[in-house]
Amino acid sequence: MAMKSNIYVEYQGKQTDCKDVLAAAKKVWVDEGNKVKDLKTVDLYIKPEENAVYYVFNEDESGKIEL
Repeated sequence: MAMKSNIYVEYQGKQTDCKDVLAAAKKVWVDEGNKVKDLKTVDLYIKPEENAVYYVFNEDESGKIEL
């Protein structure tokens, strides 16, 4: 049986599922007119104190997503 895992960030009574954060980042990539297959790396920096996630796509393009 394969292991199932979940990763959550909790801060000041709020909980965020990291899978949802990754899905939101991929949506930003696609909404910008890119294809998922062209996304080689995604680095996410979750900053709960700012209620934000900073992303870097393909070690080049960066931005911010509000949680």
